[in-house]
Amino acid sequence: MITYKDAGVNIEEGYKSVSLIKEYAAKTLSKHVLNGLGSFAGMIEIPEGYKKPVLVSGTDGVGTKLKIAFDTNKYDTVGIDCVAMCVNDILCHGAKPLFFLDYIACGELVAEVSSDLVKGVSDGCILSDCSLIGGETAEMPGFYKKGEYDIAGFAVGIVDKDKIINGSRIEDGDILIGVESSGVHSNGYSLVRKLVTDLNEDFNGDKIGNVLLTPTRIYVKPVLELLDKVDVKGMAHITGGGFIENVPRMFSDKSKRAVINKNSYEVPEIFKYLMSKGVSEDHMYNTFNMGIGFVICIDKKDKQAVFETMEKYNFKCHEIGYVDSYEGEDVCLR
Repeated sequence: MITYKDAGVNIEEGYKSVSLIKEYAAKTLSKHVLNGLGSFAGMIEIPEGYKKPVLVSGTDGVGTKLKIAFDTNKYDTVGIDCVAMCVNDILCHGAKPLFFLDYIACGELVAEVSSDLVKGVSDGCILSDCSLIGGETAEMPGFYKKGEYDIAGFAVGIVDKDKIINGSRIEDGDILIGVESSGVHSNGYSLVRKLVTDLNEDFNGDKIGNVLLTPTRIYVKPVLELLDKVDVKGMAHITGGGFIENVPRMFSDKSKRAVINKNSYEVPEIFKYLMSKGVSEDHMYNTFNMGIGFVICIDKKDKQAVFETMEKYNFKCHEIGYVDSYEGEDVCLR
């Protein structure tokens, strides 16, 4: 008799994986979650205190940063990246993350690897006060190579309708505060892997493979606290496309321009190293975050409050530029 296992799908390994995953998911659940893993769907009630609640959603993955996880046999941090890419995006509109769903696909399921991936997702959810209420693990023999996985996520947050941040109140003269990244984050890794061919190479006393696996920083907690203190007019998560593509996304008035001073902060060594491999400075700024993972637009009078709030969470920030009006140019890097 031919079985599903003969076709490459190990049901028993799937059961083992679910058993390991449940422990990590349980750590993330808020009082608003109405059921646990194992049902056909996850359920969560809308928290009280919202007059006109709006749900804000985002989905993303980790990209080819996963290849470095495969090559270094370290799987327990890329789940943080998956959460960060989603929750930092919805945060840009003032939304507090409510829940998260993940999707993992592989050619051959190893329960310990899939549970490590979900451990990272759980850690990311805890860092963003977000409940992991469900997900899917798909074993797809013949579609993915053995030993390779893909992971994607989906986040939903909530914000009152009259508190949505959409950039409509941004004015000339408002300043841009850049909050430091933890490193390369989760974008540009196809180029990174072209430039870095030996993951065991020393980089400031550590293997460069470990440095490149540093998880994407999650900005949720300090930014949500900041929103209760100051009038935040716009925010941008600096992902693929760098400053050039992401900062203008905070503007609703397309005549606005972000003027950014490249000398306003020290670019981290990892980016200088990558650039030394033959990438032009312009291309670096149009590909990587260059040390700034999140940008906040405020009135200049609120600068001190922003710095104090970020420092409370050990997040360093810098005044990196300002907004003006200039037809035909979205970002000016000086």
